Amino acid sequence: MPWVSKRVHPSIIRVSCDLTGRHEQWVLLRSDAHHDNPHSDHEKEKADLDEAMRRKAIILDLGDFFCAMGGKFDPRRTRKGVTRPEHCEADDYFDSLVRAGSKFLRPYAKNIAMMGQGNHETSVLKHNETDLTQRIIERINTHEGTRIEHGKYGGEIHFRLKYHQQQSSLWLNWGHGTGGGGIMSFGTLKVRREASWNPNADVIVSGHIHERWVLETTRKVVSCASGKYAVELKPQWHVRTGTYKEEYGLGQEGWHVERGAPPKPIGAMWMKLRIVQGSYMGTRRTNTVIEFTPT
Repeated sequence: MPWVSKRVHPSIIRVSCDLTGRHEQWVLLRSDAHHDNPHSDHEKEKADLDEAMRRKAIILDLGDFFCAMGGKFDPRRTRKGVTRPEHCEADDYFDSLVRAGSKFLRPYAKNIAMMGQGNHETSVLKHNETDLTQRIIERINTHEGTRIEHGKYGGEIHFRLKYHQQQSSLWLNWGHGTGGGGIMSFGTLKVRREASWNPNADVIVSGHIHERWVLETTRKVVSCASGKYAVELKPQWHVRTGTYKEEYGLGQEGWHVERGAPPKPIGAMWMKLRIVQGSYMGTRRTNTVIEFTPT
């Protein structure tokens, strides 16, 4: 692989990428697959993962890979309508989810750097005392000899990029997400709050609200290196990753429609990284260029 990932701190994963000879690194930012839900679009999910393989992309899964609402001690317990048929009658319900999920993801294992938890996985941990994310990671790593990291509910990714003699880096802060998003704001009202406690992040990304968008803000960054002071204006990108669960249908029935929720974008988000030599205030420097497109 043209990249390697390693946990360097309890909350930080470092991803080192050598771009020499290929100029760019793709990253697939995805979340909220709800893979075991009958409304989950497996065809779209597979198409995006297949494209990630073709692009030699790094895959970051930000949680809620599982829906997992049919556990015995889950207060939301129901299997009718929210569980795929192959899991409905399973005596080992959670094992069934892990087996099917790992079988689906194993062909892409070498491209997956991290899988995180969402609120559905933490709910299972709370009520049933098992970590589905840890279990699927262990199963995939054992079968494929990979080193997928458990991201928990959030953390930092440090990308270190190299192109010939040029080197650059960027910091990505991620969390699964919180709240309902807001039917009018699409969750954009959280941007300033998130920026206030993540001043060093170049990218802040989350899922959970099943929206997909990118919003750019600007930071003022002051620094002093070797006695030389600088004030720079740097972009900070805020990203929501979408979902693979299509609950709206024709808008005629179901809990999603009854509560007045709108259709949601289906898919994930591509992030493309490359490094360029440029200048700032007369000083030559190496910069990271970041581009986002929906899948």
